[in-house]
Amino acid sequence: MTSHKTAQTMKPATAAKKLGVYLEATPTAFQEGVVSRTELNALQADPPEWLQELRRNGPHPRPVVAAKLGVSISGLARGGITEALTTEQIEALKQQAPDWLQQERATQAEVRKEAVRIKEKNAARADRSDDQRS
Repeated sequence: MTSHKTAQTMKPATAAKKLGVYLEATPTAFQEGVVSRTELNALQADPPEWLQELRRNGPHPRPVVAAKLGVSISGLARGGITEALTTEQIEALKQQAPDWLQQERATQAEVRKEAVRIKEKNAARADRSDDQRS
């Protein structure tokens, strides 16, 4: 009995998400086809010009925009940003530093600080329980 190994494929939206690009900005052939795991790995290892250009100048999907601005995706929505932005638009927002962006950055900093505190607390708790078992 022989088993035929089929290539694992994904929808273009999934592949675009994994590549960190905005699907609507990708070439039509990419949007209308399916992407195999091998093709995705090849795109990541040796990105074609269109992919390099999208990563460099956008438009970028919201998770990338949020990361570049140092805020959460929810923070983007609270700030009224619901669409993909280009690198130029992101830089302009950073320069303008609107109130909502400053507040969301501060919120994100607090969230990160709290995550570190909790991680350290859990590590200390794990160390104590390891010591008690010894």
